[in-house]
Amino acid sequence: MDRVHEVKDISFSDNKMHLMVDGRAYDVDISRHSSKLANAPADHKSHFVLSPSGYGIHWPSIDEDLSIDALIGISHKCPVAKSAH
Repeated sequence: MDRVHEVKDISFSDNKMHLMVDGRAYDVDISRHSSKLANAPADHKSHFVLSPSGYGIHWPSIDEDLSIDALIGISHKCPVAKSAH
């Protein structure tokens, strides 16, 4: 499976999430995307799992999932499945 995004770093300061995605740095106001994550303790914010596909981030301790595309303000088209003839 090809990864949609290559995420190298995720960190937090106040309500900002700092991401390094596909070689580019992003600072995201997390309160605009998730009040659950914005209000979580620092140790819960720092415990996350990247999806194998590179589409999302999961925080198991607060049961929150966010799309990387939504966080950085882009969208990907779903690939069209090739039919077998």
